[in-house]
Amino acid sequence: MNEIKKPINRSRIRQLVGKEYFILKRKYHWLSSGKKWATTKGNSDFKNLVFEHSSMILRPLKDVDMYLQENKRKNLEIAISQINTVIIKPNETFSIWKLVGRPTKRKGYLEGLILSQGQIAKDTGGGLCQLGNLLFWIFAHSPLTVTERYRHGFDVFPDINRKVPFGAGATLSYNYIDLQVKNKTKNSFQVNLWLDKTHLNGTLTSKNKVNALYTVEERNHIIKQQYWGGYSRHNQIIQIEDLNGEQTEKLLVTNNAIMMYNPFLNE
Repeated sequence: MNEIKKPINRSRIRQLVGKEYFILKRKYHWLSSGKKWATTKGNSDFKNLVFEHSSMILRPLKDVDMYLQENKRKNLEIAISQINTVIIKPNETFSIWKLVGRPTKRKGYLEGLILSQGQIAKDTGGGLCQLGNLLFWIFAHSPLTVTERYRHGFDVFPDINRKVPFGAGATLSYNYIDLQVKNKTKNSFQVNLWLDKTHLNGTLTSKNKVNALYTVEERNHIIKQQYWGGYSRHNQIIQIEDLNGEQTEKLLVTNNAIMMYNPFLNE
């Protein structure tokens, strides 16, 4: 099928009121859900590397001022300080926003790049989606279970030097568009994050060795013209667990996005 309705442009007031409503709704959920949240930090006993990944911080994008990319570095620095070394114990749920909190100017967050209704915009704390993308890719290569993940409904930029499949990430918007994973194993895991001059880096380590090997594949990628004239892009992200030669596949996410550029441009 792969049909997507033509996007609705909502007013600025409607967007702001709706956002605050969903923020309050999510805060109530935090209090009433009964989940055990991962909040403990530590720096020992987690010597087993499960997976590691890095992503470039300063990435020139068409029609995007580079100062927004520089500000993103600062925003990432503040956010990862709240997550680095957090331990995810058995039956605990890891939530980015539960740990990071609301990104505000008072906390030192700067104006950064965001996407609003498929258009490039600016807002305090912008650029943190890179953190969601990195952590999703790391968690996808682990026995942790992704319980909440969202993706932009728009594909804004063409693939340039893409190192991971389209849609293999997680968008963020405080606090109801979150990335959450639950530890349904008997092992404990630790998230480690740091910045260097060029990259955001992350590792997931475990207290006990993880015997299975996890890989991720993109399948059923397709670009389709919609009935209203625009183009859309679709795929599936599959996790493959290999335990002593026995493979098990799990569908992690299905992506459906409206393309904001001509998919058939000449190189």
